[in-house]
Amino acid sequence: MEIGKLPNDVLEKIVFSNIKKKRDEVIVRAGVGKDNAIIDFNRDLCIISTDPITGTDKDIGKLAINISCNDIAVSGGEPLGVLLTIMAPPNTTVKDIENIMIEAGRAACELNVEIIGGHTEITAAVNRMVLSATVIGKQNRNKIIDPSKVKVGDKIIMTKWAGIEGTSIIVKEMGERWKEKLSIDEYEDALNMDNLLSVLKEGVILGKLGANYMHDITEGGVYGAVWEASKVIEKGVKIWKENIPVKEVTKRICESFDINPYRLISSGSMLAVVPSGNIEEIKENFIKEGIKLSVIGEIIEEGIFVEKMGKKENISEPGSDELYKALSKLS
Repeated sequence: MEIGKLPNDVLEKIVFSNIKKKRDEVIVRAGVGKDNAIIDFNRDLCIISTDPITGTDKDIGKLAINISCNDIAVSGGEPLGVLLTIMAPPNTTVKDIENIMIEAGRAACELNVEIIGGHTEITAAVNRMVLSATVIGKQNRNKIIDPSKVKVGDKIIMTKWAGIEGTSIIVKEMGERWKEKLSIDEYEDALNMDNLLSVLKEGVILGKLGANYMHDITEGGVYGAVWEASKVIEKGVKIWKENIPVKEVTKRICESFDINPYRLISSGSMLAVVPSGNIEEIKENFIKEGIKLSVIGEIIEEGIFVEKMGKKENISEPGSDELYKALSKLS
C-alpha cells in the first residue's frame, strides 16, 4: 500500500464498516473528516488509559481491545469507547487492515464497547504492524477503588492462570514448531487462551464485593504485578508460590524456552486485594460465573516475597518480560 493515511474510500469500506457496536453515550463518533469524538458522561467520572501492542502481530485487533479495556476494569469502571491507532509497514495489504478491524470490531461487540475513532496509516517508520489503543470509560464517583483502605491481613487473590497472554502469543509465533514441543491437546489449549483475555467480569464482581485494589497482570507477570501492588498500597506482600495457578501447557512452553512462568505477561488474569472476611462471598460469585479464583497471598507490614515450603525468596522489581526472551529464540 502507498505510504500515508488510508484513502477515505478504504476507511469507509474496511475500517468504519467493522465498527458495529454503537453506544448511546457517544454523541459524535468515528467518521471521515471528524477529528474527535464527543461523549456524554452525565454525572459519572471519566477514566482513560492507553496501551500499545508490540510483542506480536498475531490477533492484534483482538488483543488491543481486550487489553486496553482491562485497564478500566481494574478501577471497577465500565469501558465505553476505544480510540484505535494502526501504524502499518508499506508491505501491508488492504486485507491485513481489514482482518485487524474485523477482530477489533468483534471484540468490541463482545465487551459492549464502541470504537469511537483513531488513526490508520501506512509508514516506513515501522517494520511490522503496531497498534495503540486508548480506552475511555466511566465510573460511578461513589464506587472508586481506594488502595489506602488495604490493611495488614487482607488477602491477595488472582483470577484464571499465570501466563495467559504470553502462552497464547508464543504458541502462535511458533508456527509448525509447536509439534516438536506440545501435544495436540496442549496446542489447542494454548490457542484457546486468547479467549480468556478480558477481566471485565472480574472487575465488576470485585468492585461490588469490596476489593480495595485491582491490577491487570500484564508485562512482568504475576511477580511483577505483586511488586507493583506493594508499591501502590505501601505495604508488604507475601505470596504462596504453590497457590499460583499455572496451566500445564504454560509450564511446558516455559520449560522449552527456559523462561519463568511467574514473570510471563498474563493479561486476562487479575490480581486483587480484598478483606479476608469477603473471601467466601467472592468465591461463590466467581463459581457462579465459571471463573477460576485462587487465594495466593496476604498483606503484611513490609517486604515483598514469595514463600514455598517454608522458604522465602524476595520478589525483585520487574524487568523485561519473559515473552521477549522466548520470541528472541524463535527469530
